[in-house]
Amino acid sequence: MPLSEQEQRLLEEMERSLYQNDSDFVARVSRRQGRPTYTAITIGVLIGLAGVGVIVLGLVIKQPLIGVLGFVVMLGGVLFALRPGGRTPTARPTRSATSGPAARGSSRAARGSSGGSFIDRMNERWDKRNQQD
Repeated sequence: MPLSEQEQRLLEEMERSLYQNDSDFVARVSRRQGRPTYTAITIGVLIGLAGVGVIVLGLVIKQPLIGVLGFVVMLGGVLFALRPGGRTPTARPTRSATSGPAARGSSRAARGSSGGSFIDRMNERWDKRNQQD
């Protein structure tokens, strides 16, 4: 089920806030979840095909040990192809000059107190709640 336009904006704002406020966490998570490189996929597929060939060879000459060895080679090729790429850094959004606190304050003033990002509105509600107590 697709997200509504408001939900997409909210999700994008939360993502930007995460990148700005907890950059250490983002760096740690993105390091672990790299995308496989095309070279690794190609080599892994070739190793997997070689493993299938060894399995077929084991069947032809009726040697189960060679078939098991072929399976291990094929499995290794698949795991190699699916491993995350460690050398290429993942793209991270950069902070622009307009995303700082001063820009947020000026945009809030331009839109009025009811506008602003989700985080800004939650902070305003929290401040109002604390002022009433």
